[in-house]
Amino acid sequence: MSVHIAVDLGASSGRVMLGTAAPGVLHLEELHRFPNGPIPVNGGLVTDAVGLWQQVLVGLRAVARTNPGASTVALDTWAVDYGLLAPDGTLLGTPRHYRDPRTEGVAERVLARVPGAELYRRNGLQHLPFTTIYQLIAEADGPLLGAASDALLLPDLFGFWLSGVRGAEATNVSTTGLADVATGRWADDLVDLAGLARTLLPPVHDPGTVLGTLRPDVLDATGLDPATRLVAVGSHDTASAVVAVPAADEDFAYVACGTWGLVGVELGQPVVSAESFAANFTNERGVDDRIRYLRNVMGLWVLQQCVAEWSARDRVDLGELLAAAAEVPPGGPVIDIDDARFLAPGPMVERVVAAVAESGRRPPGEPAEVVRCVLESLADAFARTVADAVRLSGHPVRVVHLVGGGARNALLCRLTANACGLPVVAGPVEATALGNVLVQARAAGDLSGSLEALRSLVRQTADLTTYAPDRTTAGVS
Repeated sequence: MSVHIAVDLGASSGRVMLGTAAPGVLHLEELHRFPNGPIPVNGGLVTDAVGLWQQVLVGLRAVARTNPGASTVALDTWAVDYGLLAPDGTLLGTPRHYRDPRTEGVAERVLARVPGAELYRRNGLQHLPFTTIYQLIAEADGPLLGAASDALLLPDLFGFWLSGVRGAEATNVSTTGLADVATGRWADDLVDLAGLARTLLPPVHDPGTVLGTLRPDVLDATGLDPATRLVAVGSHDTASAVVAVPAADEDFAYVACGTWGLVGVELGQPVVSAESFAANFTNERGVDDRIRYLRNVMGLWVLQQCVAEWSARDRVDLGELLAAAAEVPPGGPVIDIDDARFLAPGPMVERVVAAVAESGRRPPGEPAEVVRCVLESLADAFARTVADAVRLSGHPVRVVHLVGGGARNALLCRLTANACGLPVVAGPVEATALGNVLVQARAAGDLSGSLEALRSLVRQTADLTTYAPDRTTAGVS
């Protein structure tokens, strides 16, 4: 049985995992975990790509000590961010983080030239001010873009450092705003609209593509076997997470819940209707040419920021906090968790309290009340998004699968089941890394078959918990 290395870089943490997969067998072991997050520099926010690369190497060395004969390696990260390369492969500058304020007003400039509905018919994307197209337009105001030969999305940047291959993986390409929604490939007219050189964007490849062996300097630094191959997986972490949704049939919705909550359904074709545009739904590519029809919800970011704020003043036990929040009576205030005020780092408790006060409800006081408000609001947003996905796509949903770190949060899962009025199946927690390993294993020949066959293996092996809706409160979180 082959051994596969999953490098999973999330918005708040990264991990290097070791996985094996074969008929009836799916195993994952964490060898290295490290924190991640936007770093404030000179009034902006950046991603420490070099620091993350160092951590990846630490993890790969740990793999080599225990399994030097690993067969394949693959990376996934969050979407939309990128690094710029000089012709000789040198990284130009430090990649900006998508929460950086430089994109403020950029989308409005573009939409003044091209109606939003027309842009939506071309790229199929939800309006988000930090989408790659807007970041690259903002980049043109600085000194680096003109010196760059390639713009590589983050997983492709790390893949280049591993193998020397300059490319772009299709699931992440679909998040950039520069791809044709019908084909999943770069759209020349959208590249021209952004004022970019067409040569800036590298060739697109699909998940499951074997990209090549590792560079000699990487082999020297890690001790991995020279036969180890880099494989493209769903390099947008949500694309990999959706691979590992343990659905028994197609009538499901998913909530990939971590720092962000990605909520939607899986389709065979994109939906670019006027109603879909108005509802701000996105059409992103999945593994095996599926369409991830979804909307971004703020996710656990607000809770994470609140906990960090409390922790700066006193020791906070998240488990105790969630237990106390579970005892807060239902029917408390619900806020718009997707309000733009919650996007940036900063004093999050104050923002939550202010949003409740503006609604005319009694603001939460104790931390447990704030937590309950945030989770009630998150569950409400999940339920509204699932209902919108069903309405807009015509795709029936009989169960909601909640995967990722949010699956550990029993209160959130229970509130989501009640808000949706549907059973919620929680797990697997490490869905992204599992999906990454599954696609690697299929590319290596350890597994075969469809996405449904991969999901059947997850159902057989994962630790899952089902939350039935409380019929006395179903539809109301």
